[in-house]
Amino acid sequence: MPTPGTLHSSAAAHLSINDSSKEARKRLIVALDAADAMSALAMVDRLEKTCEWFKIGFELFVAAGPAMIEALVARGHSVFLDLKFHDIPNTVAGAVRSAAQLGARMMTVHASGGAEMLAAAQGALSGIADPPQLLAVTVLTSMNAHQLHAVGVEGAPAQQAQRLAHIGLSAGIHGFVCSAQEVGILRSLTGPEGVLVVPGIRPAGTENADQKRIATPAEALRQGASFLVVGRPITQAADPAAAAEVILKEMDGVVED
Repeated sequence: MPTPGTLHSSAAAHLSINDSSKEARKRLIVALDAADAMSALAMVDRLEKTCEWFKIGFELFVAAGPAMIEALVARGHSVFLDLKFHDIPNTVAGAVRSAAQLGARMMTVHASGGAEMLAAAQGALSGIADPPQLLAVTVLTSMNAHQLHAVGVEGAPAQQAQRLAHIGLSAGIHGFVCSAQEVGILRSLTGPEGVLVVPGIRPAGTENADQKRIATPAEALRQGASFLVVGRPITQAADPAAAAEVILKEMDGVVED
């Protein structure tokens, strides 16, 4: 499994180290699902000494734009830009190049865009020094077999994730987003060098909300996850930093320094 800190390590210099290891911090991504820049930065302030990685998705990017990426990078944080690009190959390639120039360290495209689109996205990063990690999204963690069947996809989510991962690998992509239920299968396909990012992480005792295929932090790591994405269990907690520390401690019991 790759060492996540090799993707971007500058943020670690200013983060305080308390009960949780550096390794766990390198593998936890907090989803900033905020409606505006002020709310997002206020959350970052609360997590400044606890978390290194932050995810910017559709809601925040539409509200705050590229300036949000620049603000987080300026603070020394690593940014996962989760916009799930899905369009014709040339358009997606251009979007990937633009995102790389903004300083995002990871970004997503939809694997269902097909081999040509995925190859164009990966090719857009060629020639860029220290390029970001490109991740192909397989099956959204909010979808189950019933929902897949409703849109014409036969088979279980695990089968679809495996199918899309094969397409991504053939296009030169070695990073994927999947649920914890599929991460073991994808790890067997990518080998130890693959980068597997798992959302839908819910510590024991928290609500599933709109997620269908979930797992605890420890379960996802044991299955082969490289990174864990956690949103509401941290950002909607009364004390986000304390909630993050609980998750980091659970992760720390699994990861090795």
